[in-house]
Amino acid sequence: MSALPDAQALDAIARLKAAICAVVHGKDDVVELALTGILAGGHLLLEDVPGVGKTTLAASLASALGGSFSRIQFTADLLPGDITGMSIYENGEFAFRSGPLFANVVLADEINRTSPKTQSALFEAMEERRVTVDGRTRPLPSPFVVVATQNPYDVHGTFPLPDSQLDRFLMRIAMGYPDREAERAVLRRGGLKREAAATVATPEEVNGLVEAAGEVRVPDAVEDYLLDLVRVTREDQRLLRGVSTRGAQALYRAVRARALVQGRTFAIPEDIRALAVPVLAHRVLARIDGGPSGLGGARAIREILGSLPPPA
Repeated sequence: MSALPDAQALDAIARLKAAICAVVHGKDDVVELALTGILAGGHLLLEDVPGVGKTTLAASLASALGGSFSRIQFTADLLPGDITGMSIYENGEFAFRSGPLFANVVLADEINRTSPKTQSALFEAMEERRVTVDGRTRPLPSPFVVVATQNPYDVHGTFPLPDSQLDRFLMRIAMGYPDREAERAVLRRGGLKREAAATVATPEEVNGLVEAAGEVRVPDAVEDYLLDLVRVTREDQRLLRGVSTRGAQALYRAVRARALVQGRTFAIPEDIRALAVPVLAHRVLARIDGGPSGLGGARAIREILGSLPPPA
């Protein structure tokens, strides 16, 4: 077996990286994380302060991936039917009008600004890739990716996401501030119009990459390292709640996808170390949570990784 994925997969990943990084400056590591999450078949929660490029990254991902895109601005008065769609009576019969969830990439902007009732309308869509309206189940397009944004420090007029919904996001990613030169480039570009990423893939190509990620080999030693990490989170005194089996599955899928994004057909321990915090930190409950951004969980995961010897 070759150590490299086939040339078509490598070419598609390189095109996606280049198209997104051309718009999201100085955030190559964040772009790679986001692509990893999508190729693992997961949803992304972009969490950081306003003005650091969360919406730009989400829109760039959607543009580069091709397919359909919709943006939902979550507000306190948004209703479930506003996102799933509803049946409208016209010409003597009811006809279903699909909502913005019926798209390949859905940007859920400021997701924590809407009520739990509307947030819960995303549950079935994110988990089952379908919605049920008026007793009838309708499949969503494939691929289907929810990219949600929120400001973790703003609590006025917000409804914190419940743990069960956080668990549906494969990764929680912090954007961080750009470095000096990247910020200089943004300043010089100027203007209020958001730059659009080039469309460089099709939904069929993305589905093919997701399938390719599922074929990446995970050696027994790497599996054992992942299982050891999960076990320690359940026993560690810094955590009130460790990683669930669903969390372990999420990390396993993400590890495979990262190997593919990095041009390998096999996973290595570094894949686990790179992904443990974005995939697991929002799934654990720390005794000292570190504030609204849940930094306590991230700190505990990092400290566990520091004390857990990787396989030889």
